[in-house]
Amino acid sequence: MPQELIERLVAEGRVRITDPDDDEVAEWRRVVNYAKRHGLEPAGKRIEKVPYGGPGPGPGPGLELFLADGPHPNARSQRPKGNGDPVPVPSRLGNLHPIVTALKDDERRLVMPSALRRRSLLLLQGLAAEAVRRGYEVGKAGSSFYPREGGVDVAVDGFAYTVTVRQEFPESTDPERSGRLVVELAHGLTGRPGRWRDRKTRTLEEALGLILGEIEARAVEDARRRQEEQQARLARGLRWQAAMGVAKEQAVREQLAQALREEAARWQEAVALSAYCNALERRIGELNGVEDESALDSARLWLEWAREYVRSIDPLTPLPGLPHTHEPTREEIKPLLRGWSPDGPERLGGR
Repeated sequence: MPQELIERLVAEGRVRITDPDDDEVAEWRRVVNYAKRHGLEPAGKRIEKVPYGGPGPGPGPGLELFLADGPHPNARSQRPKGNGDPVPVPSRLGNLHPIVTALKDDERRLVMPSALRRRSLLLLQGLAAEAVRRGYEVGKAGSSFYPREGGVDVAVDGFAYTVTVRQEFPESTDPERSGRLVVELAHGLTGRPGRWRDRKTRTLEEALGLILGEIEARAVEDARRRQEEQQARLARGLRWQAAMGVAKEQAVREQLAQALREEAARWQEAVALSAYCNALERRIGELNGVEDESALDSARLWLEWAREYVRSIDPLTPLPGLPHTHEPTREEIKPLLRGWSPDGPERLGGR
């Protein structure tokens, strides 16, 4: 869909979405953010989205997307590096995201001194609000956390990442140590940052941009990995289909070969019996006038029946045609697949 949007914007100049509901607006915001994040915007252009329409006889309120010249003035390439994009953190616990509200009201979560709990909630609210602003989804984190922890899930392009806040040294009697918080991004990849603390040169509030940036970086990696896996599955599926096609051809060939062997066996039997009939006919001629006539008549009757029988089993009478074949069965195909499963694009035994 992001690529389709870019193609439409290039071809049409503007794309208008008439009277969208909140879900549609959020979806278009995600599409635009994905296009920006993955560098899909044409060189020297940026996607802008503005409202249009409204009360009156004309069209209802809508959303207009168009390509503007130059990078956005707030584009990351023009922002200061080092601390990530600045993320505003509220100073009061009001107008909270529903997930943060649920954490605030759940006394079983974020069990820590009230000042630290309040700060934790403000950090999570700042993170959640900025994630929503960027077009991401914020949801409830898993329920397997310790009571001292609390967190939210941030979903980017279908990948959910859990961010938790907890008191770093709850057992410490040192006021400075016991007053520290730590923010963690669950399931960190090897070599990637996944834990942030207050530093002398940077507070956790100032690190929220880094945390969201790390989530975005993981989403890019996960999307690339998902694409690679999809391409691998597609390639594996094509190889499996090719193997299935060859195996089915071989199975049908074996059906025809078996029919040929059976016909050849019947033909060989007919040839042998026909030779016997010829030999019997010669013998009757040799004994004509010598053998008892009743014995000769019986032999002639037997020869007549034998020749009729030979004609009935001779596969060349009438002229044979291509035998009928059936769709190869799973059992017929399996030994011909060279390690592939007949049930899908998987290798037997994990090979």
